[in-house]
Amino acid sequence: MFEGLPVRGQLVRLGAGWREMLARRASNPYPAPVRALLGEMAAAGVLMQSSIEFDGTLLLQVYGDGPVKLAVAEVRSDLSFRATATVVGAVAPDARLEALLNVHGQGRCSITLDPSGRLPGRQPYQGVVPLHGDRREPLQQLSQVLEHYMLQSEQLDTRLVLAADDHSAAGLMIQRMPGDGPGRVSGERREDQIGLNEDFNRIAHLAATLTRDELLTLDADTLLRRLFWEERVQRHEPRRPRFACSCARERVAGMLRGLGREEVDSIVRERGEVEVGCEFCGRQYRFDAVDAAALFVPQVDQPPGQGALN
Repeated sequence: MFEGLPVRGQLVRLGAGWREMLARRASNPYPAPVRALLGEMAAAGVLMQSSIEFDGTLLLQVYGDGPVKLAVAEVRSDLSFRATATVVGAVAPDARLEALLNVHGQGRCSITLDPSGRLPGRQPYQGVVPLHGDRREPLQQLSQVLEHYMLQSEQLDTRLVLAADDHSAAGLMIQRMPGDGPGRVSGERREDQIGLNEDFNRIAHLAATLTRDELLTLDADTLLRRLFWEERVQRHEPRRPRFACSCARERVAGMLRGLGREEVDSIVRERGEVEVGCEFCGRQYRFDAVDAAALFVPQVDQPPGQGALN
């Protein structure tokens, strides 16, 4: 928090968890620009989830008409995260956001909030924005897209700095806090001072001077002191994001049952087994002929007092 000012900040660096996620894909790694995009998305997702303290899952997605059809970062309320991408074409070593997802201007960014214990029939909240600004110019960085999203969907001034490499993924988010401020008329409803708050503009300008290397390498104390040495910054107790995947053999089994016995038996006859890989963590689940057959055997409750004979 910036004491006495309607401005708050979030700072994250994903280290071991980010490297673990990449290691799970070591046998089939994403191209470098895609890894960087996913790292920035994971960092941004953690920043947004920790900012709103949402009891549920925040899903950040970008999708479009480039070689990357879809990129997803998922962050739960405990700040556990995972990310994946669907790549269908060649990716240039220096490809940026437009070349990855927005070749013909069809790219979109969506943020979905799916609450824990959502009741049947209740839809999660979702907001969608295009990968271009108000003047239809393509946005070249994920940070610009999310700043635009926060302004359009939440009416919040936001400055976001993101960076990722194969060692860490990091982000700094500065936001103007909504609420009463200079110019608000008591008892009247009006939009906040979008773009007009001098305190936010000053701090956002300082945040924008942060370099990629500084964001990826400096510890929090050094970084905040270097950027905001003239401001009174109050730090809260840090939280610990971690990589975690919710895939499980039981969930895969349920998915196979949904395909139906005929389809599963066909795959077993053709390949000798059914193999399903988790797109998020790379874990492989294999079901041989016996496993596949067991999927469709009705479960019969055993009568009390009867157990297996030795």
